[in-house]
Amino acid sequence: MRGNRMIISMGMSWRILLRNRIAIVLLLVIPAVFLGIVDLTSSSRPMPFRLASLSDNPMVSIPEEGINFVFFAVASVGFLVSFLALNLIQKNRRASRRLILCGYSPVEILMAKLTTLLSVILLIAFYVGLLTHSLYEVEHLGKFIASLVSIGFVYGCYGLLAGTLIRGELEGILVIVLLVNIDVGWLQNPLFYEGAQNQEVIRYLPAYFSSQAAVISAFTDFTIGKNLLSAFAYGCGFLLLSQYIYYITMKPHR
Repeated sequence: MRGNRMIISMGMSWRILLRNRIAIVLLLVIPAVFLGIVDLTSSSRPMPFRLASLSDNPMVSIPEEGINFVFFAVASVGFLVSFLALNLIQKNRRASRRLILCGYSPVEILMAKLTTLLSVILLIAFYVGLLTHSLYEVEHLGKFIASLVSIGFVYGCYGLLAGTLIRGELEGILVIVLLVNIDVGWLQNPLFYEGAQNQEVIRYLPAYFSSQAAVISAFTDFTIGKNLLSAFAYGCGFLLLSQYIYYITMKPHR
């Protein structure tokens, strides 16, 4: 893997993202709208629930608005990053294939896209984390931002996988919406999880560890290292699968 090829591939990926100025504006507007609605509609009544990912399942009581702020912060990062990753793979697919015909490896191109995506994930996580903290003060801002980075990594890799599997833009969006809406947009809400049946099903979904890490870091002093490592492992599974499929579908055939 040559450095100059990576730089060229990353430059193309950044141009793809920066060319769509409306999308950049929406990256700033959507989290602000989500959290603004939470600020307008949530009450301050305490809501008890258990921290399911901790061994002794401690019970905590948190104001409803705090839970909603954290939940929608995680959800907005998951939504945004997954769509960005899908767009990054699907756009300029022909240009990527021409680079491969010129001697580039599919792995080099995919890793360049991943590097670009990781940079965007960091920016979005910091933005959403600071915005959330300005509206509702979380206990550990650094750990909370790390949790947002982890959900961005998981669903960014899922978006890469969806983009390698599906070439149609509409079909790809539907696949993204299906899982993101069910998982990070609904089932991972700690208040829903508390009374849900078949909680084991929710534990196996991609956003579980990141959502738990966000809640724990926002409201308690418990450690989140195990949750972050589990989320990273989940994202790496998506990444390796997408890398294999991308290599098979994009490599030149004799």
